[in-house]
Amino acid sequence: MAAQCVTKVELNISCANLLDKDIGSKSDPLCVLFLNTSGQQWYEVERTERIKNCLNPQFSKTFIIDYYFEVVQKLKFGVYDIDNKTIELSDDDFLGECECTLGQIVSSKKLTRPLMLKNGKPAGNGSITISAEEIKDNRVVLFEMAARKLDNKDLFGKSDPYLEFHKQTSDGNWLMVHRTEVIKNNLNPVWRPFKISLNSLCYGDMDKTIKVECYDYDNDGSHDLIGTFQTTMTKLKEASRSSPVEFECINEKKRQKKKSYKNSGVISVKQCEITVECTFLDYIMGGCQLNFTDKMFPAFGFGAQIPPQWQVSHEFPMNFNPSNPYCNGIQGIIEAYRACLPQIKLYGPTNFSPIINHVARFAAAATQQQTASQYFVLLIITDGVITDLDETRQAIVNASKLPMSIIIVGVGDADFGAMEFLDGDGGSLRSPSGEVAIRDIVQFVPFRQFQNAPKEALAQCVLAEIPQQVVGYFNTYKLLPPKNPATKQQKL
Repeated sequence: MAAQCVTKVELNISCANLLDKDIGSKSDPLCVLFLNTSGQQWYEVERTERIKNCLNPQFSKTFIIDYYFEVVQKLKFGVYDIDNKTIELSDDDFLGECECTLGQIVSSKKLTRPLMLKNGKPAGNGSITISAEEIKDNRVVLFEMAARKLDNKDLFGKSDPYLEFHKQTSDGNWLMVHRTEVIKNNLNPVWRPFKISLNSLCYGDMDKTIKVECYDYDNDGSHDLIGTFQTTMTKLKEASRSSPVEFECINEKKRQKKKSYKNSGVISVKQCEITVECTFLDYIMGGCQLNFTDKMFPAFGFGAQIPPQWQVSHEFPMNFNPSNPYCNGIQGIIEAYRACLPQIKLYGPTNFSPIINHVARFAAAATQQQTASQYFVLLIITDGVITDLDETRQAIVNASKLPMSIIIVGVGDADFGAMEFLDGDGGSLRSPSGEVAIRDIVQFVPFRQFQNAPKEALAQCVLAEIPQQVVGYFNTYKLLPPKNPATKQQKL
């Protein structure tokens, strides 16, 4: 009998007293979550953001995991000092790890453990704290926020402000739940719209106190507090573009020193809208078709001369049937590949953009229906060579507006730097003209990490980001499951 998911759990990570591996600055840590399903092999599931110059990081990105009461779910949290842009962890400094089960975290609600090195010795005085919260509802809060006349904390130039949201836990402590981007050199910043789950923000309690802090970002990690305010969702949700809700940003130390002190700026909430987000299962059960769920896969090749004219092509059907490029299941793809290979000549350059644009045309056609009826997943298997990086960047930025995702599996021992660059976690991928991808749609996985792993480990890792990408797209455009109007998004 298959295990039944009891609930979804959100894990919030912080560390203390990390090893300092950098000369002239501090470590730049991130935390990696590994799962162990086979009893032998650990495989990576997700990463937090990287925090520069910080030995006591509080990570904004959380891990959301399905909790199965009857299954021992082994987890490992690895902390690394990241000083380069490659996806490989082997060339980064290891700061320590902690192994435990999800059950131990859930039963404790807040688990603090020492970080250990690979040799079993403590990683100095380093420790990790994992806080767990059950996700009880699927409401999210959409924010648009700005500020004006913030204090200038910089001697040269202006402050580089960002916001942190904190909720109060049952033991009275504050837990950071969201961090905005940094706006450089600006005392009147306007932050990008963002969303926070209502459960993360205030446990779903509209009258629970929320603390918002405004900081001036510094490269050396010594961020200066500009000011803070406290509020509740009841107050925040009064905000609208025509009538923003505004809060004085107060720096208590500065107020105590200066009698004429008024505030350190004003934070303006221009929009605060609560919506109910449909889940991945809502869309699948409501009739959304992922284009690989019916066992028929369109399979294309790229980077080869094809008969009879032997022209170079970057989007040819592997079965040489343009009107019906579908193969029956994985076995059908393998058979088409074996039959195709002797008939073609592998040939450079290796261009990704034509095949991405090819699938994007299907995805664009699906948007005409104005429903969440179809979502497209493009799987690219590559040795890492790419000659049209700029065109591919533009193609991905364009595709980020469409119902599609791209999975890239890297085979062999080549340098996958370009592939890692395309996997723009955190919205970092830009087109050559500077346009930012509105969402992350690329998942890169190096196959060599899974050569000795059970076959399901690769599949799980490859597909790990698809559910949230599907949900993210349809919720962004407020598209409902085609057969399930009961899950309608609503403004509360």
